Amino acid sequence: MSKQVVKPYVAPGSKKEQVTNMFDKIAPKYDLLNRVLSLGIDTIWRKKAIANLNSQEHRLILDVATGTADVAMEINKQLQPDKIIGLDISSEMINYGNKKLKNKRLDEIISLEVGDSEAMRFDDGHFDATTCAFGVRNFGNLEKGLAEMYRVTRAGGKVVILEFSRPKVFPFKQLFNFYFKHILPRIGGSTSSDDKAYDYLYKSVQVFPDYENFADILENIGFRSIEWKPLSLGICTIYTGVK
Repeated sequence: MSKQVVKPYVAPGSKKEQVTNMFDKIAPKYDLLNRVLSLGIDTIWRKKAIANLNSQEHRLILDVATGTADVAMEINKQLQPDKIIGLDISSEMINYGNKKLKNKRLDEIISLEVGDSEAMRFDDGHFDATTCAFGVRNFGNLEKGLAEMYRVTRAGGKVVILEFSRPKVFPFKQLFNFYFKHILPRIGGSTSSDDKAYDYLYKSVQVFPDYENFADILENIGFRSIEWKPLSLGICTIYTGVK
């Protein structure tokens, strides 16, 4: 597992502080860029991730690093649970998420709040399941954030994590890396007015401990029955575990 810390900006401040600042900046264009840069495939990835939850067992769900609430809305669509809470460190992302929920009249079943994934306010074992899509890579301290997800999940509850990974298949690996390193940052930077954000995206994926390495970390945290499944030739991977 890599301990290298990649931050969005060459400037003072912790990774957590810089990530918060970055998402506050790109929030207005975040949803648009997700659809454009992934060619819309990101919506399919989220559907497949949430399909790992069970509508009978998982009635109270926490979505960590919820962003603008895409995962929370997908959870509601598939499971119709009693309650979903979305947590994110960026107040601007939460603001845009709340606007979406209000427009779709989902603001009663889904509630969003600003909070630190590494120091959550919730009691031990509070949730039936916890989810996180494309967020654990941005934790200031990966193990600490995962340990908090473990803590707030009840015994027998489930964790579902969707995160970028590095493709291994030739020549897709080489083609995707070229797009990810050179093309995506230019499009993202020109659209979001933050040219560092999508450069950070590529660099953070390169140092993230993916596949079996991440599964090992989940096991060390305490999760059991861990499984992982690459999607789209390894662009991202679904990880699941049980407390």
